[in-house]
Amino acid sequence: MLSEQSAATVRATLPAVGASLAEITERFYDGLFAAHPELLRDLFNRGNQAAGTQRQALAGSIAAFATHLLEHPDQRPDVMLGRIAHKHASLGVTPEQYKVVHQHLFAAIAEVLGDAVTPEVAAAWDEVYWLMANALVAIEKRLYEASGQSGWRRWRVVGRVEETADVATFQLRPADDGPVPDFRPGQYVSVRVELPDGARQIRQYSLSAAPGSPVRQIGVKRVHGGDTPDGEVSGHLHARVREGDTLELSAPYGDLVLDATDAPLLLASAGIGVTPMIAMLEQLARTGHRAPVTVVHADRSPATHALRTDHEGFAAKLPDAAVHFWYEQDAPEGAHTGLADLSGVPVASGTRAYLCGPLPFMRAVRAQLIEKGVAPADIHYEVFGPDLWLAQD
Repeated sequence: MLSEQSAATVRATLPAVGASLAEITERFYDGLFAAHPELLRDLFNRGNQAAGTQRQALAGSIAAFATHLLEHPDQRPDVMLGRIAHKHASLGVTPEQYKVVHQHLFAAIAEVLGDAVTPEVAAAWDEVYWLMANALVAIEKRLYEASGQSGWRRWRVVGRVEETADVATFQLRPADDGPVPDFRPGQYVSVRVELPDGARQIRQYSLSAAPGSPVRQIGVKRVHGGDTPDGEVSGHLHARVREGDTLELSAPYGDLVLDATDAPLLLASAGIGVTPMIAMLEQLARTGHRAPVTVVHADRSPATHALRTDHEGFAAKLPDAAVHFWYEQDAPEGAHTGLADLSGVPVASGTRAYLCGPLPFMRAVRAQLIEKGVAPADIHYEVFGPDLWLAQD
C-alpha cells in the first residue's frame, strides 16, 4: 500500500513521530478549533475534548495504521477502519472535512517536529494520511448509501422508563410517521440535541431492542463526571426530555453486530454496555438460536444493573443458555461477588464472543477468553466513546 520510498521513511521516523503524537494531536485540535469553532460546538464531543480522550484515540489510530502499513504491506486494517468509519458516518462526517483535518494536522506536525520534517518526511506521512483518509471516505460513502437516510431525522418520544437511578430507556417513533428502517442487533444511533448555550452536541446510544419493532429503543446512562465535567447530552436527556418531545437521530451504524450463525456465542457486558447485548439476546430468542449462549455481565450492584429483567428473561427463552452475573456489592443468591472472572465459566469450542463495557473490563475478558482457546479473530468489541484500545496497546 505504501510506496517503497515512503515505507522506508515512515519506518525510520515512526519512533520519533510516535513519541510526539500526544503533543501533535493536542496542537492539532487547538489549531483546528481556533479556525473552526463550529466543529467543537456541533460535531466533536466537548466532554471527550476536555478529558483528552479523543486526542489519545486519534494518536493511537494514526500510530496503529502506520504500523500496520509497515508490518502488513499487502493488507488493509479493515476492522479498525470499519469501526472508525461507522462512528464517522453516525456523526455525518464529510469528505471535505478530511481536507481540513489534513491542513491542521500537518501544521501541528511541522510545528512540533520542526526541521526534522524534511520534504521527504512530509511526503511519506502525507501518503500515510491519505491512504487512511481515502479508505475511510470510501467506507463511509458505502455506509451512507446503505442507510437510506440523508442527514438527521426527527423521532418522537413515545415512552420513557426509569431503569435505574441513572439509566433511562427512551422509546421512539418517527415524527413523520414514516417507516422504521431495519438495523442489525448491536448497532447504535447518534442523537443530536441543542443545549442551552446553542451547541448541537451528538452522542451515540445503542439500540436496546431487536429489529422488527415500529419503536426504536435506546438506553441512556447519566454520566457523572467526577474529575471531569458531567455528561452534557446524557444530563440533558435525563433532565429535559419527556414523552411527547422529539429528538434528532442518525441512521443506525456500528460494526459490533450479531451475524446469523449456528456457532456458540458469548455475550459479555459491564454497566451500560448491557444495551446492545439485550438487542442481541432478544434477536436470538426470536430466531430460535439453539447453540450454547453464555451471558456474562458485571455491575456495581443489582440496583445499577439496567434492563436486568430483560437480560434474564431473553436468556431464559433460549434452549441452551447460561447466565453469569457479577456484582461488586449486594450480590443475590446465584450471582457472584466481585469483578467478572471467567475461570470457572465453561466456554464451548468455536465460540464467538461479543464484548461491550469499560475498556479494563473488555481487556480482562478478552485475555481470559484467549486463555480458554477462543480465537482472537472471534472476539468482537464495542467501545462507548473514543476507542482507546489502540492507544493503550
